[in-house]
Amino acid sequence: MAVATAAKAGTKSGHGAQELPSVTVTSYNLEIRDGDGFIGDKASRGAFMDHLAELRGHLAENGEDPLGDTDAMPSKSELDELISKGEAREAALVLSAVERFAQSLSFVIRRFLRQKAWAPVERIVVGGGFRQSRVGELAIARAGIILQSEGYAIELVPVRHHPDEAGLVGSAHLAPKWIFEAYDSLVAVDIGGSNIRVGIVELRQDKAPDLSKARVWETELWRHADDEPSREEAVKRLGKMLREQIRHAGKEGLRVAPFIGVGCPGLIEADGAIDRGAQNLPGNWSSSRFNLVESIREMAPEIGEHETVVVMHNDAVVQGLSEMPFMQDVENWAVLTIGTGLGNASYRNRQKPKGKEKDTDEMEKAGKGKKD
Repeated sequence: MAVATAAKAGTKSGHGAQELPSVTVTSYNLEIRDGDGFIGDKASRGAFMDHLAELRGHLAENGEDPLGDTDAMPSKSELDELISKGEAREAALVLSAVERFAQSLSFVIRRFLRQKAWAPVERIVVGGGFRQSRVGELAIARAGIILQSEGYAIELVPVRHHPDEAGLVGSAHLAPKWIFEAYDSLVAVDIGGSNIRVGIVELRQDKAPDLSKARVWETELWRHADDEPSREEAVKRLGKMLREQIRHAGKEGLRVAPFIGVGCPGLIEADGAIDRGAQNLPGNWSSSRFNLVESIREMAPEIGEHETVVVMHNDAVVQGLSEMPFMQDVENWAVLTIGTGLGNASYRNRQKPKGKEKDTDEMEKAGKGKKD
């Protein structure tokens, strides 16, 4: 089993860092295998579609497929429509796939909870494109019920931000403290197996110093999976998106920090190289002759006449960080992102929850009293 601990992925000041301003990243990109391969593949968006296709196949063999005699798979919105407004048999078919997927997801989570970094996890945030559908929400809720009925004291909650924006908002929690003293926004990049997003994140510290009100001001999406570009073409397009977002934000009067936060699949080395795990991206992003951070810095060397600082981390880590302000009532938490693959990360808050700090103080006082 290949385990990616944050300690192996960088230092406090590097990319893929373990120590971030508010949390310690205890693990990410864990690659757990069983006899069928990576267990994360059992809980990807494709796995749900496989469950649905298998059910349809069984029904077609023994009668009629409720969704019609076609090889085309319904979209997420079409599946949601079938649940809410479809014929009873259509809705039941989709719900059967939801149940199968929820069982698979709960199995995967049980395996993660056996890992040292995940053992103390109290809450799991679920993000990724699959979460942004009623089908996804039902599958997440059902998996949580399965786990709790088996005695696991753990919560499963959907990511609060739209998954398309969570991977951008999370970059605010990668930024050094000086960013927040003189600027009101920053540039964020979210690179995924199907899409690349570039956006401007408004920090909105006047409304919430803990960044719980941070939001995406503007974003541009490119679905690179449709165009099948080379790596060089993809990076060039990314550079154009960056420059356009920076220019427009400046034109609209935003004080954009000379900082770019990047979420990217894979194991991120301290120098910004990608060790492995970026196989769904166009071309070879793990080549020893390619460094994404350096490429970004070359394409946007300055923002507002100041040299650009680029910080990159794993995309699941960054998406999870968008939830950091809302995880202050627990000490250990994690994220799963269900999309082209299954992203994962676990965290430990650097400050103990207030309730736990009080309990600890009371225990220490009690112990001191006994000694006295």
